[in-house]
Amino acid sequence: MTTSPVERAADQFVTVLAQWRAERGMTKKQLAARMGFDPSYVSHVEGRRHKPTEDFARRAEAVLAAGGAIWQKFQEYDELRHARSATAHRDPPVPAQWMPPGTGLIVERELAELRYTEGAYRCRIKRSLYNAGNEPVTRYLMKISVDRYPHDPIGSNRHHRQHPLTWEELDIEAVAGEGEAAEPMQQRLKLDRDASKEVWLLFANEHGQFPLYPGERTTISYAYTVGEEKWGQWFQRAMRVPTRSLTVRLDFPVHFEPQVWGVETSLAAEVPVRNPLERHNEEDRAIFEWSTDQPSLNARYRLEWRFRGAGAPTYEDLAPASMNGSIHQLVVPEQRASQRMRGVGIVQRGADLLRQRCRHFQLPREEQSARDAVTSLLTALQRLEALHDFSKGVGLAAPQIGLSVAAAVVRPPERDAEPVVLLNPRVVGESGDSDEQYEGCLSFFDYRGLVVRALRIEVEHARFDGTRVITSFELAMARLVSHEIDHLEGKLYVDRMGADASLVPVSEYQQTGRPWAY
Repeated sequence: MTTSPVERAADQFVTVLAQWRAERGMTKKQLAARMGFDPSYVSHVEGRRHKPTEDFARRAEAVLAAGGAIWQKFQEYDELRHARSATAHRDPPVPAQWMPPGTGLIVERELAELRYTEGAYRCRIKRSLYNAGNEPVTRYLMKISVDRYPHDPIGSNRHHRQHPLTWEELDIEAVAGEGEAAEPMQQRLKLDRDASKEVWLLFANEHGQFPLYPGERTTISYAYTVGEEKWGQWFQRAMRVPTRSLTVRLDFPVHFEPQVWGVETSLAAEVPVRNPLERHNEEDRAIFEWSTDQPSLNARYRLEWRFRGAGAPTYEDLAPASMNGSIHQLVVPEQRASQRMRGVGIVQRGADLLRQRCRHFQLPREEQSARDAVTSLLTALQRLEALHDFSKGVGLAAPQIGLSVAAAVVRPPERDAEPVVLLNPRVVGESGDSDEQYEGCLSFFDYRGLVVRALRIEVEHARFDGTRVITSFELAMARLVSHEIDHLEGKLYVDRMGADASLVPVSEYQQTGRPWAY
């Protein structure tokens, strides 16, 4: 049976849509939610039960950041459907650097820089904008948000009530255009809170208005200052509009001995940034730079750091202000355990990925994918063992490093023992005897909790060639292996604690450095 050109074009659109959805790791339900459609709509389009609409194609292109592929296939389908000739009405010409039309304002390039100088941080954002919509743009929303203690929201809120952001210290500057053509932008207040401000930057000033019309481009730059006593050790960029390219730059004094890492947070998980940070020194400055192309809409990219050098600001307890109002040096305690884990790329409690059942490998067809996952786990385990002494042994599951696949590695308590590799594991038997011991978790490392587990378990798991074996584990290894299999099923050890049990802060835990007793 032959198909018409229109049907073939519709099939090609669906194929490209499905390919990019898989590339971005989204389910049909997730994509529909991000696009603002009913959960079943994407399924109906991919199943050819609904024909794609222009609005659907534009939203899919913006969410999946497909570089124009989805929009191009829709246009081919739409032109055939309406039998339009080359001289018939078309959408506005596609710009040289493609951006999806009809989605409003587009950020073609963003450079976000944070520089520390003389007790304060100066943030400077430069964005290249393209109006892909149908209406002139007359304003741009600038958001400023600080969090002194990002891992202690109560303490952070209390601190900012006592030390609110002020308009005087922010010293906001904003211009549109570059060089001699740059025009100052007027500012209009939208939100004024202790730890956050929102300001409309207007495409207007005392000389008149200069709207950004459809199809036009411009560059806007704005900057503001926040004192070190109000800025926590993180710098985050949130992708609220479609963005083609993002670069984040941190600029610190070399003698602070800065250490920097990055985290990406999406609707699905919190994982280390996929591209490495680059560092170079310029005289007495240490410059860290990270870039990504086509960042996901609604994703958040956060760079975090710590300073190890003498004379650097620190980030826990604020010393009292002197009589003239200047801020004294901040006092440093040891970095929190969870922060150290986050710093080496371990996904932390609260991420959706830790609550999802992991996908099993199709072996031996996916042998290489399984080997890659195990290699990543073993590499992460080496980093962890250089950071902490795991006298009780240690395990690591794939979702803890951002992979939703059924793989885990477990290193026994014996110092020189080789890690056990578990692929597609499931507990098929356990003893009636059990005991209760304190457990910790790399994704929840600030606390310990009492958990009852069987003293012996039998686990069916796969080899890389797909053959399945059953292995018995006893005592400490039974506990470690059970803990990791729980991770692969979306469970944490706190789910197994008794109703009257309470977590023990690691600072009060008395068994650090000692193996479990049997």
